[in-house]
Amino acid sequence: MILAFRIFLNVLIVGLFLYSKLVPHMDKLNTRYKSAFNFFQGIFQPVLNFLKTLIKPFQVGQGLAVDMTQIILLIILLLINNYF
Repeated sequence: MILAFRIFLNVLIVGLFLYSKLVPHMDKLNTRYKSAFNFFQGIFQPVLNFLKTLIKPFQVGQGLAVDMTQIILLIILLLINNYF
């Protein structure tokens, strides 16, 4: 049971990486990959929207800010994976 949970967490971590890379190009995805993208979007979008209400973008330059929600979610998933 614990092994299955850890495998699921690892799939979520890889899915978060791919999701973050594909969001700008989601309208160009093939139907085969669009269904996988929609699966991960259904998981990550509500969580990321909630985190955006708590965490503001980090200012890294004049007129330049980094959205920290995906990084925070990645850290949370890695901590859960490491300490469970």
